Amino acid sequence: MNLPDRGPAQVRIGVAIAVPEPFGSRLQEARASLGDPLAHAIPPHITVIGPTVVDESVLDAVVEHLEKVASETAPFRVHLRGAGTFRPISPVVFVALAEGIAECEQLETAARSGVLAQELRFNYHPHVTVAHEVPEADLDRAFVEMADFDGVFEVDRLWQYEHGDDGVWRPQRSFRLAGEHPAP
Repeated sequence: MNLPDRGPAQVRIGVAIAVPEPFGSRLQEARASLGDPLAHAIPPHITVIGPTVVDESVLDAVVEHLEKVASETAPFRVHLRGAGTFRPISPVVFVALAEGIAECEQLETAARSGVLAQELRFNYHPHVTVAHEVPEADLDRAFVEMADFDGVFEVDRLWQYEHGDDGVWRPQRSFRLAGEHPAP
């Protein structure tokens, strides 16, 4: 995993949509069974803001920003279905979104502004990683085994995670999505 360097008085955070049960456990078990060494360090999620280093002194501003973004974002439905890959660009196999893509994109754009404004290495593509930087045969197996994955859930909150010194991503706080759905 490509993580930005962190200095003294800084914290490495990420912002994501947690994948709820029963799907979270199924995806984490699949990732572990594929030999992904990060299976138990990274909870199943849809990334909104990837690993980002911020000064501890701006954490309150980050929280305020995410509270505002969440308050203006309506809850939405995600349908995870089937497998995809970023190969040959990146050695990743993921579960794809069949529904909720536009909402995730809008959420990412809103979150990646203000105090969290940053340039992206790759275009934003919402997904749930199930195999990353494992041997090609395991990537192939992941693609086949996850082809029939299917799960639907409501997204009602956004999470801020922190990357610990032990390499584990842990949820720190959630932000309830409280925006209104647009009138038809």
